[in-house]
Amino acid sequence: MNIDWAALGTVFGVSLVATVALVGLFTLGIVGLSRQPEPAQGGQAGGSLMLARAGAYVCFGLCAAAVAYGIYMIVA
Repeated sequence: MNIDWAALGTVFGVSLVATVALVGLFTLGIVGLSRQPEPAQGGQAGGSLMLARAGAYVCFGLCAAAVAYGIYMIVA
C-alpha cells in the first residue's frame, strides 16, 4: 500500500484554506448583522447600517454558494 503524500498534502491545504475562508465570511456576516444604529450620528447612521446589513447578506450568500458548490462536487 502506497500513500501519495503530495496529493494528501494538497487536499489538506485546500481544505484548510477553504475552511478558513468560509468561517471568515460567515464571521463578517455576523459582524455586519450585529451593527446597531448610533443615536448621535443622525441620518448618516442609517446608510452605514444599511451598507453593513447588505454586506452581511452578500457574505452569507457567498457562504451558501460555496457550500452548494461543495455538495455539487461531491455528488457529481
